[in-house]
Amino acid sequence: MTVDLMADIPLTRGQFLLPFVSILDDIGAPTETLLERSRLPSSLAEKSELYLPLLPALRFVETAQRSQGIEDFGFLAARRLQFSHMREKTRAFIAHSPTLLVALRHACREASGEDTILSMWIEHDTDHVRVCSRLTGPWPLQLKHAQWIQNIFSVYIVRQFAGSDWMPAAIGFESSYGPSPATRSCWPNVRFLSGQHAAWIRVPTMLLGLPNRSAASFAPPPDNEDGPSAYNIVDLLKLMLPAYLDEGTTALADVAEIAGISIRTLQRRLAHLGLSYSDLLDTVRYENASKLLRDTDCRIIDVAFSSGYTDPAHFSRAFRRMAGVTPRQFREQSRLG
Repeated sequence: MTVDLMADIPLTRGQFLLPFVSILDDIGAPTETLLERSRLPSSLAEKSELYLPLLPALRFVETAQRSQGIEDFGFLAARRLQFSHMREKTRAFIAHSPTLLVALRHACREASGEDTILSMWIEHDTDHVRVCSRLTGPWPLQLKHAQWIQNIFSVYIVRQFAGSDWMPAAIGFESSYGPSPATRSCWPNVRFLSGQHAAWIRVPTMLLGLPNRSAASFAPPPDNEDGPSAYNIVDLLKLMLPAYLDEGTTALADVAEIAGISIRTLQRRLAHLGLSYSDLLDTVRYENASKLLRDTDCRIIDVAFSSGYTDPAHFSRAFRRMAGVTPRQFREQSRLG
């Protein structure tokens, strides 16, 4: 019998929620309450580089849009996003691409690093291509907000080559979506299509050979390239758990609920890899603490709280079990080189 090691815990980067949060803050909405009700960290701005469970993120956007009566929430958020919100690795690949076509191919391969279940591909037609994206899996929620984010990043990639004013002639949405008059007035020459097989933007073929205009300086991207197949249950939990360590919601039952899977399924998948949930949580706490001790000047008591420990003495004992030295000794040794 084969066991599927791919976990049903779709994750997204906290960066993609920041524009929605900033809009809510600007209008005086109860943002922290809305985040907490969706089981998301309330201190989102401090965790924007971390990964969050996608289903609660989508639920948060839907609930906020409905409760605050915000029209075209996805479009408004997309306007606040920038090319810099993408992962540094993805941006480095694009910055080192000789042509737009190569950059789009890199973006397709790196898509799952932005959202773990995001797939992206290029469809060729006679005089244009469609840069397509889709969140794989069955979805109980409207995806128009997420599809705006997906499409806007494709637009930003093209602009690195075609110029900052470039706009697509047509943009497609998988969801049943019609833009508001205000949105149409901002993109007056763009044709909007709903009910498509994927989210996409149309790019003329003649642009694909354009050279890179970006003046940004990035280190060359690393040689080891991870794709969707690299994510198993351990990878996903190690990406997700750091955002919750200081929230007091890392108990097995809480994590299973937030991730949208059953406790038994979570335990079974970890057991197949020879791990228990407590083993994994200890590892994530240690990795978080060791990074803070090595790279910051945070007080050790603050490192303990940030790593999910309410008792500093318990933190010191747990850290010593993992590292063989106390947190203070670890910091001293790491700085001696």
